[in-house]
Amino acid sequence: MASITIRNLDDEVKDLLRQLAAENGCSMEEQARAMIRAAVEGRAGQADRIDQIEKTLRALTGSGQQATPASAGSGKLSVRGTLSDRRILLIIGGGIAAYKALDLIRRLRERGASVRVVMTGAAQEFVTTLSVGALSSDHVFTDLFDRNDEHDVGHIRLSREADLLVVAPATADLMAKLANGHANDLASTVLLATNKKVLMAPAMNPKMWSHPATRRNRAALQKDGIAFVGPARGEMAESNEAGEGRMAEPLEIVAAIEAMLDEKPKPLSGRRIIVTSGPTHEPIDPVRYITNRSSGKQGHAIAAALAKLGADVRLVSGPVNIADPAGVTTTHVETAAEMKDAVENLLPADAAVFVAAVADWRTASAAGEKIKKVAGEGPPSLKMVENPDILAGVGHHIKRPGLVVGFAAETQDLISNAEAKLRKKGADFIVANDVSHESGIGPSGVMGGDRNKVRIVSRTGVEEWPEMGKDEVAARLAELIAERLQTVVV
Repeated sequence: MASITIRNLDDEVKDLLRQLAAENGCSMEEQARAMIRAAVEGRAGQADRIDQIEKTLRALTGSGQQATPASAGSGKLSVRGTLSDRRILLIIGGGIAAYKALDLIRRLRERGASVRVVMTGAAQEFVTTLSVGALSSDHVFTDLFDRNDEHDVGHIRLSREADLLVVAPATADLMAKLANGHANDLASTVLLATNKKVLMAPAMNPKMWSHPATRRNRAALQKDGIAFVGPARGEMAESNEAGEGRMAEPLEIVAAIEAMLDEKPKPLSGRRIIVTSGPTHEPIDPVRYITNRSSGKQGHAIAAALAKLGADVRLVSGPVNIADPAGVTTTHVETAAEMKDAVENLLPADAAVFVAAVADWRTASAAGEKIKKVAGEGPPSLKMVENPDILAGVGHHIKRPGLVVGFAAETQDLISNAEAKLRKKGADFIVANDVSHESGIGPSGVMGGDRNKVRIVSRTGVEEWPEMGKDEVAARLAELIAERLQTVVV
């Protein structure tokens, strides 16, 4: 089957598609495929006008934002993105991760931002000014002593005209220069001359990242008010090198940028909230474990939504294949026992939200070596013991948060099971969702999918929410928590 060709669409539809893709964190092609799938399933309307297209597409994606006319009678749509009218100055440092900056520019422009770029000499060894200029649709700045750029002290203009300076990748060299006040090229001079916020996305070899000099420089920069996103753990470009040092992914950096430029009221400012997310892995032997289908998408989305409302969020995550949410302090654990200890070490807190699908049982003792099959003996017998009940433990803890929220993933008797859990665990309310095969939400179901349908079960009754994306569930739940905490004295 031929791939989708976006370039042949009308400009109005392309603009809308670009915005919807940005809102849903996917490419335009992925967004188009999702809408085609919805149309085949009979969920698309018969629209032949731009305003009807907009209404239909937004209904399909759950988006509530509106497109506004660019000018009266022009017939063109000006789609408002999350970063519309924002000016980003991107400084690209010299490292293999510089290639990710190309996608970062695209993601920022999809959200309505204008992007100007400064490239170090080393960065130009990895990506070209031609590529960067084509994606940013602007001049690329490279030389502190360029006659054309510096006739009116251009480096000062660059540092002051942006709303935010982003360094990605932020190399050890760039961090060291700014931490120690060096300004011997355009990038370092702009960073030293700015009066705007700065966000750094470090990228370097793990040994460089863990070196005491880099640690000192990061501490100095944080003390000076510089914000950081990443780095992440993973494989390095160098053979047989792995560890902490990978640059954050472009969408993670975009989320951090959105959070830094978000000027909306922060109703959870000053509040500390614990969130658990993902599954737990309970070992049977060194290569096998007991777990469940949780992806961590809903818990991570809730942590991110609470952070956007100003909370100091401490996320305790089981093993997942998704990135840590931006603006959130994350602790990674494997087992239920490790999750319990991590949560209790974070008390006291204003609220705790237990989204993690914790394994109810574990083996009494994990084998030290791989359990081998023996012909004729059949499968081994596993003695199981109950895992600690983290929600109940915190719900009845001497340092109990003022608000405790639990999750109930059930395959039958959803409401009655959630109500029983509410009474037993000491929670203030339970977010209940049907994870049975028949629920059929999304192609992968609730667990692992991108959509959810929940009920809020409290002592005053049951509130049913419509099916929506997990990010929207998270946003609504964060608002509910903020509302409830206004009446809670901790």
